[in-house]
Amino acid sequence: MGGAVSAGEDNDDLIDNLKEAQYIRTEKVEQAFRAIDRGNYYLDGYRDSAYKDLAWKHGNIHLSAPCIYSEVMEALKLQPGLSFLNLGSGTGYLSTMVGLIIGPFGVNHGVELHKDVVEYAREKLDEFIKNSDSFDKFEFCEPVFVVGNCLEISTDSHQYDRIYCGAGVQKDHENYMKVLLKIGGILVMPIEDQLTQITRTGQCTWESKNILAVSFAPLVQQSRADGEKPDTVQLPPVTVRSLQDLSRIYIRRTLRNLANDGSQGKDTVQRVPQKRKRRRCRRRRINTYVFVGNQLIPQMVESEEEEHAEEEHKEVEEEEERDIGDIEILKQVNVLRHQIMALPLPESLKAYLLYYREK
Repeated sequence: MGGAVSAGEDNDDLIDNLKEAQYIRTEKVEQAFRAIDRGNYYLDGYRDSAYKDLAWKHGNIHLSAPCIYSEVMEALKLQPGLSFLNLGSGTGYLSTMVGLIIGPFGVNHGVELHKDVVEYAREKLDEFIKNSDSFDKFEFCEPVFVVGNCLEISTDSHQYDRIYCGAGVQKDHENYMKVLLKIGGILVMPIEDQLTQITRTGQCTWESKNILAVSFAPLVQQSRADGEKPDTVQLPPVTVRSLQDLSRIYIRRTLRNLANDGSQGKDTVQRVPQKRKRRRCRRRRINTYVFVGNQLIPQMVESEEEEHAEEEHKEVEEEEERDIGDIEILKQVNVLRHQIMALPLPESLKAYLLYYREK
């Protein structure tokens, strides 16, 4: 599923294309997509396919097409402080983007059938926290992943404000999914080849809206031998943050706000700007004929228009290279880290405030 938009050269180029095609329509969703490089969730050797609008699968590892994730993120209508459950959380790519929007006072849980995929998701999450240039620009709700079949969730589990299921749901499992949703909450899942948004309007009332036609692999139902009880999935507990953790959140928030206030009125870049699209120049050739002896021989001669187009194309490429060079310099500056390192605090406390990031 996918192929609705043109392939991008990199993550920002892909997001530009998704915006142009109206799959990404809100600023907060755009910021989350730009902050998480889709290519980082691909295995080595497959990254060249990361910025195509196509689904990707290798073994148990799977990523939906970018246009699908865009529609899901918009349909969830995420806000800070909400609770989110990802059924079939996979690589954690979507859960990590959600965490950037719901913030540190939200809840971010995922259930994934395959243990190796959960380990992969935890590894990618750790890489994002430790290495991503985007991490210090957001307040983040870290996803918590558990292994299990999402059709076997404990009946006494808490409910969520937002739920997404990343596998095809059969009609007889629809009510099972709805029970996990709070009143006023939104559930997005594929049912009968339609990505559907379901809003719980009351204790027993719902509103449904079809978003777009999709094709998802169905949910895996746990095989049971005669008399064998299924393995019940216990969702992660909803915990209260410690005073130490709250202090870190508010210190980082205060420093970030001070940095933002200080940058107002200055010519600074908050995110990587959209790259200029390369102009495609149609090449023209003129058919001419030349006498050689007594023979008339056709010859292809380039027109002046083609020469001008080639020169213009080179100028555009040179401008893009200069722009990209400037962007690289801007991305290397981490104001929040600089401020924390300048605080009169023990090095161990500075490391804690930085989430033990090395850059």
